[in-house]
Amino acid sequence: MTGRLGHNGLVAAAYLQRLGVNTAVFERRHVIGGAAVTEEIIPGFKFSRASYLLSLLRPQIYTDLELKKHGLRLHLRNPYSFTPMLEEGAGSKVPRCLLLGTDMAENQKQIAQFSQKDAQVFPKYEEFMHRLALAIDPLLDAAPVDMAAFQHGSLLQRMRSLSTLKPLLKAGRILGAQLPRYYEVLTAPITKVLDQWFESEPLKATLATDAVIGAMTSPHTPGSGYVLLHHVMGGLEGMQGAWGYVQGGMGALSDAIASSATTHGASIFTEKVNGPSTPPQLLTVAKVQVNSEGCVQGVVLEDGTEVRSKMVLSNTSPQITFLKLTPQEWLPEEFLERISQLDTRSPVTKINVAVDRLPSFLAAPNAPGGQPLPHHQCSIHLNCEDTLLLHQAFEDAMDGLPSHRPVIELCIPSSLDPTLAPPGCHVVSLFTQYTPYTLAGGKAWDEQERDTYADRVFDCIEVYAPGFKDSVVGRDILTPPDLERIFGLPGGNIFHCAMSLDQLYFARPVPLHSGYRCPLQGLYLCGSGAHPGGGVMGAAGRNAAHVAFRDLKSM
Repeated sequence: MTGRLGHNGLVAAAYLQRLGVNTAVFERRHVIGGAAVTEEIIPGFKFSRASYLLSLLRPQIYTDLELKKHGLRLHLRNPYSFTPMLEEGAGSKVPRCLLLGTDMAENQKQIAQFSQKDAQVFPKYEEFMHRLALAIDPLLDAAPVDMAAFQHGSLLQRMRSLSTLKPLLKAGRILGAQLPRYYEVLTAPITKVLDQWFESEPLKATLATDAVIGAMTSPHTPGSGYVLLHHVMGGLEGMQGAWGYVQGGMGALSDAIASSATTHGASIFTEKVNGPSTPPQLLTVAKVQVNSEGCVQGVVLEDGTEVRSKMVLSNTSPQITFLKLTPQEWLPEEFLERISQLDTRSPVTKINVAVDRLPSFLAAPNAPGGQPLPHHQCSIHLNCEDTLLLHQAFEDAMDGLPSHRPVIELCIPSSLDPTLAPPGCHVVSLFTQYTPYTLAGGKAWDEQERDTYADRVFDCIEVYAPGFKDSVVGRDILTPPDLERIFGLPGGNIFHCAMSLDQLYFARPVPLHSGYRCPLQGLYLCGSGAHPGGGVMGAAGRNAAHVAFRDLKSM
């Protein structure tokens, strides 16, 4: 198994070890989990430094790997979404806000502030999207249809590959006669889909944020509907669509999966940080070893250590796996060309902020004692009153400029988990977009550009929550190049490559080479660059482990 080990690699290791396969895991950093880590960047403040929310992790992974037994604790959020308005012309009136949670009657009451019609139709919309999520669900837990086996395999391989059609057929049965409408959701711009349901901009923009989050797309981009679906098809503890915080930060999830793996005998190796005068011991994988027959025989670490193995599962991106770690002569030229052309553009700059008090929003002022209120546990959407704002922010990035009014998702996990910050203080996660990887004129991000952008984000928050800037104790700014350098995310893309329809299902990472196996025998892709894609889901790791195990048995 190879390094920058994210949650998918840990999941794969845990499953393989439980199946009786001796598994060794190598992580280039001092901490496991890839983007799902907890780091104390500012003394006393523990941040989920990259990924920060949990919902998509497959239910059977909780059960199979006994994650609760290994220390996983969750904080479910209800309500879960808060969109404050500015409404500067409201005089002395408190600006309106849109607060959404699991209580449908309360949601309708909230939406009715903006549109009675939208309030009435919202339950039907939720039911419609829930059905689509149910249909997609079986596709997540199986390898995609094996087109190569259908085309070129033996009769036995073709018969076996028929079983991969079952999830597709099941999805079709669930959708039934409504299939054309659901097809439109997956292929149309999300604005077109939402315009068919709703008239009020605050509701449409709030829902549209889930269609563009983490993606270099506008709500007007065809196919943005799938990313929306990707963010509503999860659930926690039996609650459909629920999102929550992990007690102790996202690193606690990675620790629980790792504990499950090592309890059954897996070995995990991380970078060893020695004393100040001794350089750290690096355990980065330098290359995949291939024998003269063209089969994988292990990996070589950067210090020259050889680790022999019949198979290697790579949790790093397709680009690093195939263009940097694998000897090029063993891979088809066309395959390498397609990998090099993957769309990895990312709009995300993540800013982790330590504050000495909770932000007090004009639309929902703080309690006299400063204790967390229900809206503080939500994803708080700023600059999201109108889908036009989202599109304008995107257009800035297309011109090579960080958005003038960035789209901001603000989360305060310490509102439910006080272990993350000193008493009275809080950790704030700012997931912001749109920021291009390279600035206009080919300019690279430097310290001044980082600070200028972060100041702009803070200025925006200040308008909604006066006093925010004065509460800041420290900050950690991660632009797309920073996310790439630290976490190995190509282009800073949290999904390893874009979740567009041309890079999903049997086209992930590239057509005819989906389903975890690679053109090189014994090498498997088990990270977000494989089906079903990104998010803290674990499905790619679980599915890849089962495919690799079946192949190992037939060796």
